[in-house]
Amino acid sequence: MHRNYSLADHNSFGIDVSASLFSAPSNLDQLGSVSEEYDLDRPFLVLGEGSNLLLTKDFEGLVLNPRMTGMELLSEDKEAVWVQVGAGMNWDRWVEHAVDQGWFGLENLSLIPGSVGSAPVQNIGAYGVELNNRFAWLDAWDLLERRIVRMYPDHCRFGYRTSIFKEESPKRYIITHVTFRLLKTPQLQLDYEDVRELFTRQGGSTPAHLREVIIAIRKKKLPDPSEYGNAGSFFKNPVVEWTALKCIQMEYPRIPFHQGTHNHVKIPAAWLIEHAGWKGVRKGRVGTWPGQPLVIVNYGGASGQEILDFSEEIRKDVDRKFGICLEREVNIIS
Repeated sequence: MHRNYSLADHNSFGIDVSASLFSAPSNLDQLGSVSEEYDLDRPFLVLGEGSNLLLTKDFEGLVLNPRMTGMELLSEDKEAVWVQVGAGMNWDRWVEHAVDQGWFGLENLSLIPGSVGSAPVQNIGAYGVELNNRFAWLDAWDLLERRIVRMYPDHCRFGYRTSIFKEESPKRYIITHVTFRLLKTPQLQLDYEDVRELFTRQGGSTPAHLREVIIAIRKKKLPDPSEYGNAGSFFKNPVVEWTALKCIQMEYPRIPFHQGTHNHVKIPAAWLIEHAGWKGVRKGRVGTWPGQPLVIVNYGGASGQEILDFSEEIRKDVDRKFGICLEREVNIIS
């Protein structure tokens, strides 16, 4: 257990704040000991690689950084494999390993920053694939019952960039391992036009090729957090009713959208932000990335509050122009 521990290297925005207490358990015994020693009615935060949060000030409590690693092939049949992965494993290293082993289904989620344990919290997704599409179950330390519990998809209540771990019980479960069901035969997901075009142009035919294409697209669009602090997409793509879309189409007939469920559609938040005039805008040490306005960047030395205030300006302008209130994808810790 560390005291007054700097979190500058534990969040992708690079915000220089500290935690009163910091612990990085690498096994279940250590995790159990921490939960016994610390009164969990007090403030605490479970932190993976810090790639989807914004810290606005010092954290006056315990930060838990689970570091369980390792991968284990649990079982397989003619169609699929079930593989258990430690929560502390880097997400993209796991995807790379899966593709190399001939375990398919995660290629579209290549190069997403963060850890395996954080992926179910956000139900990460990209280019037509979400984590819950490949998820079998997870194991988590239940802080209420002080034991390991196994949670299947129904228990996790996955939604669009959300889950029970984010919305309903954010301070009850500490994910220790995630088990995936991956396919032995490729089923390439090429629904997104830019992915399909580059894949075809390069003569792609395998999941390994698709992974290369996804990585190339992400590197072109998104800044490297090691150079410019960011948390990837700051806002969710809003889901609105058809009537709201039709109102916008009166002025912007070519607005892009994706068919949703029932009478709803999903509109790209990046398009809304750009057409509200915020693409490539920089104010002091904070700005939107020129190649992807959905990403807010710390150009160096910005505080979490500066970034939060900047994001609020964007939200207000998008709401004023389009009548749509953007919802943050990034978790705000204040």
